[in-house]
Amino acid sequence: MSHEAAAGRDSEAVSRFIERFALVLSEAGFPRMPARVFVGLLITDSGRLTATELAELLTVSPAAISGAVRYLTQLNLISRERDPGSRRDHYRVRDDSWYEAAMRREQMLTQWKDSLSEGVELLGESTPAGSRLTESLVFFEFVMSELPGMLARWRLHRDTLRGEHARPGT
Repeated sequence: MSHEAAAGRDSEAVSRFIERFALVLSEAGFPRMPARVFVGLLITDSGRLTATELAELLTVSPAAISGAVRYLTQLNLISRERDPGSRRDHYRVRDDSWYEAAMRREQMLTQWKDSLSEGVELLGESTPAGSRLTESLVFFEFVMSELPGMLARWRLHRDTLRGEHARPGT
């Protein structure tokens, strides 16, 4: 286990936690290895590890880490950093990773809404199938209308917890 992740902690308990939380994420649709890497980064105090440190922490090959960090980077859940003069990449979990995930979900909801609208038009609103699609469409429109306000309230709540004043545009 990475020195930082193990500092003063029961390494077996930490490993079990990583696996349990990664399983929860996997059951929600997250690919297994990216879930493990994401949780591995979440549990480190710095939120920053190299691929070698991640492979050691998760007892997997560096190749397994490579695909996982590529996936997480594409979702903007982690970022790749390199220290000046170093040839080693570090991967950092974003402080606002859940916010970013919610924003990504909003993009997906838009795609679902557009597809459902097409289906309703194709099948007709008055048919049983069209009625089911309409119900789904209305649900996603509702969720999409509520999501921006919920995310804004989250940021305000987070800033209040941190003792900060809400910043415009955050």
